[in-house]
Amino acid sequence: MQNRIKSFSEFYQFYLSEHSKQWTRIFHFVGTFLVFAVIFYVVKSGKERFFWYLPIFGYGFAWFSHAAFEKNRPSTFKYPLWSLISDFRMFFELLIGKQKFKS
Repeated sequence: MQNRIKSFSEFYQFYLSEHSKQWTRIFHFVGTFLVFAVIFYVVKSGKERFFWYLPIFGYGFAWFSHAAFEKNRPSTFKYPLWSLISDFRMFFELLIGKQKFKS
């Protein structure tokens, strides 16, 4: 990935290739699910102090999976916004079955 990626479509294909292992996808899915759970809890309870869990769940699970399973550097460091959008897209595609946990 020496050249900068210029379109989201191109980036998403790269993103999926960087998340090819089953456990990486599982950890990303769980982390993103927990992000939604925290947001739901905060909205229902009004306890905004729990927002600090968001980066722990959102990035913690993902970065752990890259270090432990994928053995690569998360694309968040070079493409933060596209990585965030791609994570949510992959989550929903896994949820509806468009993507598989085991590629």
